[in-house]
Order: sequence, then C-alpha cells, then structure tokens
Amino acid sequence: MSLLPSRFIYVCLHFLVFYFQLQESQQSSADFRFYIENHTRNPDDLSRKQIRIYQLYSRTTGKHVQILGKKINANGDDGGKYALLVVETETFGSHIRIKGKESGYYICMKKNGKIIGKLNGRNQECVFIEEFLENNYTALVSAKYKGWYLGFNRKGKPKKGSRTTQTQQEVHFMKRQPKGKVDPLEEFRFTTVTKRTRRARRLKPNPKTN
Repeated sequence: MSLLPSRFIYVCLHFLVFYFQLQESQQSSADFRFYIENHTRNPDDLSRKQIRIYQLYSRTTGKHVQILGKKINANGDDGGKYALLVVETETFGSHIRIKGKESGYYICMKKNGKIIGKLNGRNQECVFIEEFLENNYTALVSAKYKGWYLGFNRKGKPKKGSRTTQTQQEVHFMKRQPKGKVDPLEEFRFTTVTKRTRRARRLKPNPKTN
C-alpha cells in the first residue's frame, strides 16, 4: 500500500517536468517566429547592413553613372559631384538601393522598364540585386522585375529593362573610388591590377636589401 503514494508522486513530478519543458519550447518557438517576422517584414529598418559611397563606371560609355534628379545617365566625369553614389546594402542577399549623394534621388525602375530617379527609395522598384560576373564587372538586376537590368546605351541614356540581358555590355559596371580619393579599407577592392602595375611592382626596390 505504501508504494501507491510514491508512484503517484513520481508520476506527478514527471508530468510537471514535461509541462514546463513544453511551455519553454513553445515560448522559444514563439520568440523565434517573432524574430523572423520582424526581420523579414521590416527589411529597411532592421536588416540594413552597410552604406558605402563610390562611383559606377559604365563599360559602354567609359564614364560614370550620375543621378541628376529624375534624370539619370552614364556620362558623369570621374569625381563629378553627381557621380558620387550612396549605396545602401541590406543584410539579406545583395539587395541594394542607389542614391545620388548630391541630388538625393534614388535609381528606380518603373513597370514599363524605364529608369527614373525618385526621392523616396523605399519602394521595391528602387531595389537592385548585385550580380558579380566572370569578367570582373557587376550587373544590377531589378529585385521586382526579374531579368530586367540597369543599363545605358553608348550615348549614356538609360535602356528599358525589358530590352536588357546580362550578357550585354550596356549592363556591365565597375565600382570605383572617386579620382584622387582612396579609402584604405577599400583599396584592394577597387584597385585594378594591370600589366603596367605588375611591372612597376617588380622594378620597385626592396628597402630591406639596401
């Protein structure tokens, strides 16, 4: 008869332990869902990763993308104030927003594929995805209109996104620091090594040997 109370107590203790474990598991799941919902629902406020300032060199024109306001072209001079771009990068993937440092307008793509500048860059039409190509250039594809790229013709005028493909030179860009300005943290990223620079490095005397 004395075994019944002890078994009853044993069963009750197991039940309580199971109950608390279940509560803790549900709380953790709820907290995790809350974290994911907040980070995916508000990417602008919670998942901003970094902000950089640089230029986008156009392979087609040999000049730089510049944001004048609503009008955007690829005829900017190296170091020109309208060619300085503020690039906002988000945590999830390579999603970026590109804003003119001087004008304050963002590069956006309308539903007809036309490239324009907008003051409010929070719209999905103003988000682009970086694609790093094998030729060391970068292409920017619309996050909203799949397969439509930011591109400029030989005169520097923007092309409609519906008329672009990744293989076209018109959509190939290179990140560059402004002329005469080198960020020590970005020196390796933005410096292009050529045959001339390799030769100069070989000819440069080594101070340790003197």
